[in-house]
Amino acid sequence: GYKLDEDSERRIEDNYYDEELLNTSLKTGYEIGSSKRIDDVVGRYIVHIKNSFPKHLTLQGMRIVCDCANGSAYKVAPTIFRELGADAIMINDKPNGYNINDQCGAMHPQILAQEVKKYRADIGFALDGDADRLVVVDNEGEVINGDKLIGALALYQKQNNTLRGDKIVATLMSNLALEEFLKSHGIGLERCNVGDKYVIESMQKYNLNFGGENSGHIIFGDYAKTGDGLVSALQVLAYLKQSGKKSSLALNPFKLYPSEMINLSVSQKPPLEKIAGLQEMLDSITKSGNRHLVRYSGTENKLRILVEGKNIKSVKTQIQDLANFLAQKLG
Repeated sequence: GYKLDEDSERRIEDNYYDEELLNTSLKTGYEIGSSKRIDDVVGRYIVHIKNSFPKHLTLQGMRIVCDCANGSAYKVAPTIFRELGADAIMINDKPNGYNINDQCGAMHPQILAQEVKKYRADIGFALDGDADRLVVVDNEGEVINGDKLIGALALYQKQNNTLRGDKIVATLMSNLALEEFLKSHGIGLERCNVGDKYVIESMQKYNLNFGGENSGHIIFGDYAKTGDGLVSALQVLAYLKQSGKKSSLALNPFKLYPSEMINLSVSQKPPLEKIAGLQEMLDSITKSGNRHLVRYSGTENKLRILVEGKNIKSVKTQIQDLANFLAQKLG
């Protein structure tokens, strides 16, 4: 059930572009193989997801608004929430084959925020079309930052002694404040490249059971091999029930540090380690207590530059100096 690694993906691409191989290996009729239909697959999935929720808890007394993005969770989400006792209000739960993710769901949480305030709900969940992402809106109608969500859920697991290795995985894009918050609670952080598949690879590498991206891909390794928005939502609800706190308080455990990002258009991508003087600049930023990230885009001719830290003035000065330096070096 894990995502394919890059080597496997590369081999599939090689086969796809190999016309001779495709012609000589073509299968027809019974050689193709067979398919099997599992008629109760929805029921099995619902039971599996519900089993990720603590058995001694119930969602009775909680009002939830869920934006299904007219996607795959339109049927299972209301069933799961309601069977666990919640007063669940569904929006964008009528897919017609064309309206998936259309001005709704995790990419447009402001719609959910309005509904949460309208119905005076305790919390709101926005899924994306394939329901592997989760964006949360608190009881005051505010969208919870993804790093804050990861931090709160990490702390919840630490308190329950379910956080394997007392360490989690997050990407290079996660805010420095998350790292320091985790450290203050005795939780380590392993950073990886951007992309949920890299999060999962790092979790496997370090034998960890929790990781995520601030975009909403959150992986609870004890329950799923990849991000599952409904598993994440139930863990959020379990934390709220156990803590007895309102979502606006429980899911805002720290303040984010000021962060600035600049994208530079480049015509070439020479190795960053070969740019004379760059490492000295980066070491200076690190020494000041700020965090930096300089990397080429994997899909565009752009260089992404990030600086973040406690002092907004130093962040702005350092990123501008860094951008000017790299623009000159890269033309």
